[in-house]
Amino acid sequence: MIIIMHPQVTEEEIQGVEKRLKSLGLGANISRGVERTIIGAIGDERQIHKETLQLLPGVEDVIRIVKPYKIVAREWHQADTVINVGGIPIGGKTIQVIGGPCSVETQAQMDLAAQGVAAAGCRLMRGGAFKPRTSPYTFQGKGIEGLEIFRQAAAKYRLPIVTELMDVRYLDIFLEQQVDVIQIGARNMQNFDLLKEVGRIHTPVVLKRGLCATISEWLMSAEYIAAGGNHNIILCERGVRSFEKAYRNMLDVTAIPILKKETHLPVIVDPSHAGGKASLVPALSKAAIAAGADGLLIEMHPNPCDAWCDADQALTPPELNQLMEELRLLAQAVGRDF
Repeated sequence: MIIIMHPQVTEEEIQGVEKRLKSLGLGANISRGVERTIIGAIGDERQIHKETLQLLPGVEDVIRIVKPYKIVAREWHQADTVINVGGIPIGGKTIQVIGGPCSVETQAQMDLAAQGVAAAGCRLMRGGAFKPRTSPYTFQGKGIEGLEIFRQAAAKYRLPIVTELMDVRYLDIFLEQQVDVIQIGARNMQNFDLLKEVGRIHTPVVLKRGLCATISEWLMSAEYIAAGGNHNIILCERGVRSFEKAYRNMLDVTAIPILKKETHLPVIVDPSHAGGKASLVPALSKAAIAAGADGLLIEMHPNPCDAWCDADQALTPPELNQLMEELRLLAQAVGRDF
């Protein structure tokens, strides 16, 4: 941590900062330049709030050098983390595709969806029983009944299920239903009470990036989960909000190699929510794999025209089959298993 002092700082103010650092268990290295005096804090600064030092007399700015997240940082864990979901690895050399509809609608719909997901070669299935929607008047999901429908459909093909948890009050039900992977959606990325609760269990968690979240904020949210003891975290880039109206969200492909440098956690991409249109999903999926993503979260509906939610972005079963074949070739080209 570097503390930049005001140009007119007094010796007494410098000594005050030095004394404060020592009280916090940190050493101080004072560098007196021609225009500025800079004090370097020596020691583990992660537990120190910048505001504690910024309010001291004579301080102009405080710049943190050490990353505020520790458990999820690669500097503390060099090897890539591989998360086991029912014998299926997420992370490492193998690329996984999680397919399925945006929302659970009926048993017949989910049975057909599970059949299509398995036939395409996807090893995990997605589906929303609880749906966060922009409008309170649109379909909000079938709730607990939806979880039961989802589990029954996926069990026929031994597909682990990935579904979104929106409220801590339903966590026990998710555990009772043996949800294999809990998804924390973009709008809940900074729901810290929810993050703390999923941090107390060991069920793998897909943590989606918030609509306007920086990578640092995203990783700090992951740190909340990890700090509770749950290190089975999968980061999911799903596009960020921009000024562009031609597509739903802007897929931040650059985030993938940045995350690979910053963290050891697996990184997957949701091209369906990024593009918002089925026609964009293949290109975005290929870009994600080429950039180093460990997996994809792709929406597929047995009949997209009849979908109750996000119909425009869902692939048909034949389209998913075709995409899987193309991705298999791309994975081989970049030295990955598929």
